[in-house]
Amino acid sequence: MANWSEGYISDIDYTYGYYPELSPNNVKIPFLMSGLEVPKFNTACELGFGQGVSINTHSAASDVQWYGTDFNPSQASFAKELSDTSGSNTHIYDQSFSDFCNRDDLPDFDFIGLHGIWSWVSNENRGIIADFIRRKLKVGGVLYISYNTLPGWAAASPIRHMLTEHDHMHGSRGKSISRRVEDSIKFTQELLELSQPLVQQVPSIPQRLENISKQNPNYLAHEYFNRDWQPMYFSEMADWLSPTKTSFACSASFLEDYSPCSYTNEQSEFLKSVDDPMFEQSIKDYMHNKQFRRDYWVKGARKISSAKLEMTWYQLRFMLITSEQDIQYELNSAVGNVSLNKDIYKQVVGLLNDYKIHQVADLQKKLPDDFKQSWLFESLAILHSQGAIVLVQDDNVIKEVQEQCKKLNAYIMQQSLVSPELTALASPLTGTALTFGRFPLIFLHAYIQGKNKQADWVDYAWQALKKNNQLLLKDGNTLQAEKDNIDELYKMADNFEKYTLPLVKRLKIVE
Repeated sequence: MANWSEGYISDIDYTYGYYPELSPNNVKIPFLMSGLEVPKFNTACELGFGQGVSINTHSAASDVQWYGTDFNPSQASFAKELSDTSGSNTHIYDQSFSDFCNRDDLPDFDFIGLHGIWSWVSNENRGIIADFIRRKLKVGGVLYISYNTLPGWAAASPIRHMLTEHDHMHGSRGKSISRRVEDSIKFTQELLELSQPLVQQVPSIPQRLENISKQNPNYLAHEYFNRDWQPMYFSEMADWLSPTKTSFACSASFLEDYSPCSYTNEQSEFLKSVDDPMFEQSIKDYMHNKQFRRDYWVKGARKISSAKLEMTWYQLRFMLITSEQDIQYELNSAVGNVSLNKDIYKQVVGLLNDYKIHQVADLQKKLPDDFKQSWLFESLAILHSQGAIVLVQDDNVIKEVQEQCKKLNAYIMQQSLVSPELTALASPLTGTALTFGRFPLIFLHAYIQGKNKQADWVDYAWQALKKNNQLLLKDGNTLQAEKDNIDELYKMADNFEKYTLPLVKRLKIVE
């Protein structure tokens, strides 16, 4: 392995995932629901951006100036291609954390984000990252960091150890990393069949390994086969971040902090004896056997006044993107199903069901006088967390970024003709992205070229499949006959016309 990789898997590309938590726009609702001031974001940085899908989406779809690095030059090259395509002028580098974090030409940042990378780097690099946050995150700035968490990962640690040990001892460098992953999984499965004392003590291990075997080998290589791999307790993360002067703000997912979704009545009673909010996070991780945390930290947290909280909420704008009949008035949570008050939620949804943009202040005016302000704010936060509604950017930002999003999305649609890997389309309306399957993307690519009928979309998709010698799968079986493939494509096209096309039009992804 090349020395520049510092023990990190570099001979296979990372996946092309999109992570909305890396968008500063995602900060607003979790912060407001936690009673915190929401900062203004002008500059942002992503450390370890992988293929660069998130950084380029958020750069193209917002007025924030983005910087980022990923040490893998092939990934940085692809990220640069996305930036050049959209014209967003994202500052892309292929430097190590040490080199990038010590550049003298970087601005101070309002937002710094790391998704997953913290668990896969050495302690030396963790120190470099923490020092960078200390020096370059502005006062009031927000840090997003996600990482593998204990105690949830404790039971799976033996799996990861044996996978990497087998690869170290028997993985031929002449084999592809995908084959090495496959060989190590097969060996570990055979070993577990002969390791009954371990399986008896941790009965979940065989099923955990079976689930792992079905995942993307590119992801598995980066998750399990790096030299450095360290899940940690929340308190250990707090120790690492202590020199940065940041403090824990909230989860990046509001529902993870929503008490009815987080604790049973018995757990809530137990927590009444705990008066330290940091210790409460550790307790929550034990109660949920947490495996992965997605958190926001802030340098100089400030509680928001009730007057400013109201003003900030009232200025926000939302739009419904889900059909009213598809909205779930029940939350699936760590403590089971939590029912929502339909009388409250249906009044809010009823005002949004014209699929137009609504300012929160206007919604409050249209609701009955006895409809509490807190009910409105909470219902909007939950509907947003469910994906039923989206938070809308200012009109001037939407207008400014529309052309960049159009160029980036056209490129991603075009890539779907040959590969299913890119799935995220940027919305100038929200500053974030939605993900779609390969065939909706192919249909959209046909649509933006003026093909407006189902028959045209189906033919376009079928020609793409034939060109790549591909056939559709249905219920795990390959459809061999052309008629069967085309019939299945028509079913997809019908669903696309009814649901996907109206959605992407509302989000201004296409016109």
